[in-house]
Amino acid sequence: MAKCNMLQIRTPEGILFSQLLAGPLTRSVAWLIDLCVILTLSISINFLVMFLVFVSPDLAQALTFLLMFAISIGYGMATEWYWRGQTLGKRCLRLRVVDAEGLRLHFTQIVLRNLLRFIDMLPFAYFVGGLACLLSARAQRLGDLAANTVVIRVPKIQEPDLSQVLAGKFNSFRDYPHLEARLRQRVSPYEATLALQALLRRDELDAQSRVELFNELANFFRAKVAFPA
Repeated sequence: MAKCNMLQIRTPEGILFSQLLAGPLTRSVAWLIDLCVILTLSISINFLVMFLVFVSPDLAQALTFLLMFAISIGYGMATEWYWRGQTLGKRCLRLRVVDAEGLRLHFTQIVLRNLLRFIDMLPFAYFVGGLACLLSARAQRLGDLAANTVVIRVPKIQEPDLSQVLAGKFNSFRDYPHLEARLRQRVSPYEATLALQALLRRDELDAQSRVELFNELANFFRAKVAFPA
């Protein structure tokens, strides 16, 4: 299977956009950061549970085992769900777990890819997972293949020149209430939802795809209502 360092996704609107895939080396560095976090949490838990040894050594051992398992698995699940596909290590390296088809990342996918992490770590130091990344066309470990996820690089967004923004005028309906009223009459809820989803997902598109998509949206709404220049 040919290797490709780009994830290409075509939206329902017919727009094709690309995301740069994260390679095994970058993912390994992110994992080392996460490993340090997990070890720090584990040492803290051991210190707290240590006092139970004087009460019941067996209870302390069982509780330590359960907490270690919860931390090693729960850390990835909790952070990737809360930070939308990122752990602390991934945030530091600007990486993110996403659905391989460009759909919304579901919690079940996060659970599955983290549960299979133990298999990817076999026999030591992520040997199976690293080998799968090298052989996979989209640098996926076994957990990613099972959950249909990939890890991408998050591009650094450049700060806009606010002086240029403030010097002009925002495109708004505030000064044209009749346009807003006509659009409410002529635009269906489904069409309005598509426009809203495009706005909510705009940061997921590269610059060229974003321009093409919103140009088509603008032309679509102009066909329904005559806009001023």
